[in-house]
Amino acid sequence: MATYDSAFGYVSAHGEPLIDLLDPQPGEKVIDLGCGAGLLTAELHARGAQPLGIDGNVHLIAQATSQFPELSFTVGDAHDFTVSDAYDAVISMSALHWMVRDPDAVIARVYSALRPGGRFVAEMGGAGNCAELIAAMQTAWREFGLTEPELPWFFPTPAGYAGRLEEAGFTVRLLEYFDRPTRMTEGPDGAADWVRVYAAEPLRDVPPPLVQPLLERVNELAAPALRRESGWVADYVRLRFAAVRKADGAPPPPGFEPFPPGPSF
Repeated sequence: MATYDSAFGYVSAHGEPLIDLLDPQPGEKVIDLGCGAGLLTAELHARGAQPLGIDGNVHLIAQATSQFPELSFTVGDAHDFTVSDAYDAVISMSALHWMVRDPDAVIARVYSALRPGGRFVAEMGGAGNCAELIAAMQTAWREFGLTEPELPWFFPTPAGYAGRLEEAGFTVRLLEYFDRPTRMTEGPDGAADWVRVYAAEPLRDVPPPLVQPLLERVNELAAPALRRESGWVADYVRLRFAAVRKADGAPPPPGFEPFPPGPSF
């Protein structure tokens, strides 16, 4: 069974182009927001940056600290984290769409963590991401007489997320929206493994005797669109952007108020 860190190899396989977009300079202070097990953080360090990895998952931070003891990691909630010094950049790979409680609060915290002119570069799931997988889940849940699963993701439209960034005080320099079908190389049971790894929370609400037949039905429903002769493919749609915090002296966004001082790391 694949784990979240290894499943389908997505972050490690596709993080390098995002770092290229960020183009970190030697000595720059960069936050890796939603750093997971620290693979992207380590690559930032290899390119000369001074990274700080932040993630809300205690176990992943422990794994990152163990694997990369020379780097700085801390447990933090992206909705309310603070840092003691201004950073040159924030990067986030396949993490923002998990921060569903208040996406605007996440953007506001990134804004507050950056120096004026600091960069915010990220890639996340966009509108339509995993549409076939989600449709298979929802249909299977209904067929088994279960309440429709509460999905733990936020997949915004390009225009919607660009508007959030601009309203928070950023200038959007680049925004790309594209399909990226991705081989499920570590998920031999296809859509069922994807649900086990990425939709573990709604799956926990399913009565144990129904889990296996439910997942088998998810596979049957998803197979026509996502199973190939060479294996299963996840129907990813990605939203990638680069934005810059506006310089001091620029009019603040409507309704923006600085966050009160809080614990720092």
